[in-house]
Amino acid sequence: MSKGCSHHHGHCDRKKLYLRIFFVALFFIVLVLLAVFIIWLVLRPSKPGFYLQDASIAQFNFTAGTNLLTAIMQVTVSSHNPNDRIGIYYDKLDAFAVYQEQRITASTELPTGYQGHNDVVVWSPYLHGAAVPVAPYLSVALDQDNNAGLLLVDINVEGRLRWKVGTWTSGHYHIHVTCPAFVGIDHGSGSNGDAPSFHFQHATWCSVEV
Repeated sequence: MSKGCSHHHGHCDRKKLYLRIFFVALFFIVLVLLAVFIIWLVLRPSKPGFYLQDASIAQFNFTAGTNLLTAIMQVTVSSHNPNDRIGIYYDKLDAFAVYQEQRITASTELPTGYQGHNDVVVWSPYLHGAAVPVAPYLSVALDQDNNAGLLLVDINVEGRLRWKVGTWTSGHYHIHVTCPAFVGIDHGSGSNGDAPSFHFQHATWCSVEV
């Protein structure tokens, strides 16, 4: 005959009660997690779409020997929030230019704030890089680009954003945007023949990582 609970009836009752409470609590936790997961699937945010509308280069000079590059440009970048029910808070955004995988301008801070459902925001920052030290091989790359008459500069935007669903706001997510700017190089003639002019080829979509 089992001695199990016959001598410790109160202890067994408590044990059964604790087990019942544990399983009920576990059931509710799983239910809540499942509800959150379903809501997330339904309202899963689509990352914003970035578009490079224009890139105007005023100066792009490499000083051979000292390996210093000076770049001055203005770019126009737009962002579209494709979500119908989810807003975006941009808490920090910095724009800068990259050439041949090397950063060639300082960061320019973009105005931040809230972007509503399906809203479009446009920024037109100036990007400056005065006598930025770069690798010597850029001299060869620039010569090749000059001969080809086409320059490729990547416009990068980096920062932090939060998603807003109703009254709920998420934590911070990092955003990294890369926009390829294809710029034609025109070599002038006459007294100013050595100073090339630049013209933006066409608007392009940007790659976005969140």
